[in-house]
Amino acid sequence: MKVAIVKYNAGNIYSVVHALKRLGVEPLLTDDAELLRSADKVLFPGQGEASQAMSYLRQHGLDEVIRSLTQPVLGICIGQQLMCRHSEEGDTDCLGIFPVDVLRFRPQRHEDKVPHMGWNEVYVLPPTGGVGEGAFINHQSSIINHQSYVYFVHSYYVPVCEYTSAVTNYILPFSAALHKDNFYATQFHPEKSGAVGEQILRRFLAI
Repeated sequence: MKVAIVKYNAGNIYSVVHALKRLGVEPLLTDDAELLRSADKVLFPGQGEASQAMSYLRQHGLDEVIRSLTQPVLGICIGQQLMCRHSEEGDTDCLGIFPVDVLRFRPQRHEDKVPHMGWNEVYVLPPTGGVGEGAFINHQSSIINHQSYVYFVHSYYVPVCEYTSAVTNYILPFSAALHKDNFYATQFHPEKSGAVGEQILRRFLAI
């Protein structure tokens, strides 16, 4: 199986490389369009600033490449946010794969800290009925348990929408995971989420 990771100007990409290697997968870190299109699975991870990241993607033609992918694609952290329509961070137009806007956390109480950093619970939505097209991380598949803890670092969030497959509460409920067609995304970091995150990466690779 050929697994590719999108190479661009974002941090934390090598954490995902190492996480996949621990699973016995030797991923290809690349910004080459043909290599990305020919991969069996593509991961789009990262930490960074939305406007700078989108500028890099456009300059290198990676925005069109990512939109055109037909194999399973997993966005992680800013990868999830860049897969959305627009981000308040830098007033940035993004990839538009998920037709929802990314908003900045606005503290409501003194104890509300931004960024949201650390471990928090994921409330997984059922794959049928109600919100979402279906989770690739859901309790029915025993891939991740409802109310499992995963690791977050972010100041911007995706509101709960029709593509939400898992929710976390911090200041307000937001999308911890999204799913639409062959595109999957997590706001949290599977590669930093211990055994639960390892399960999620295994499940994605098995799609």
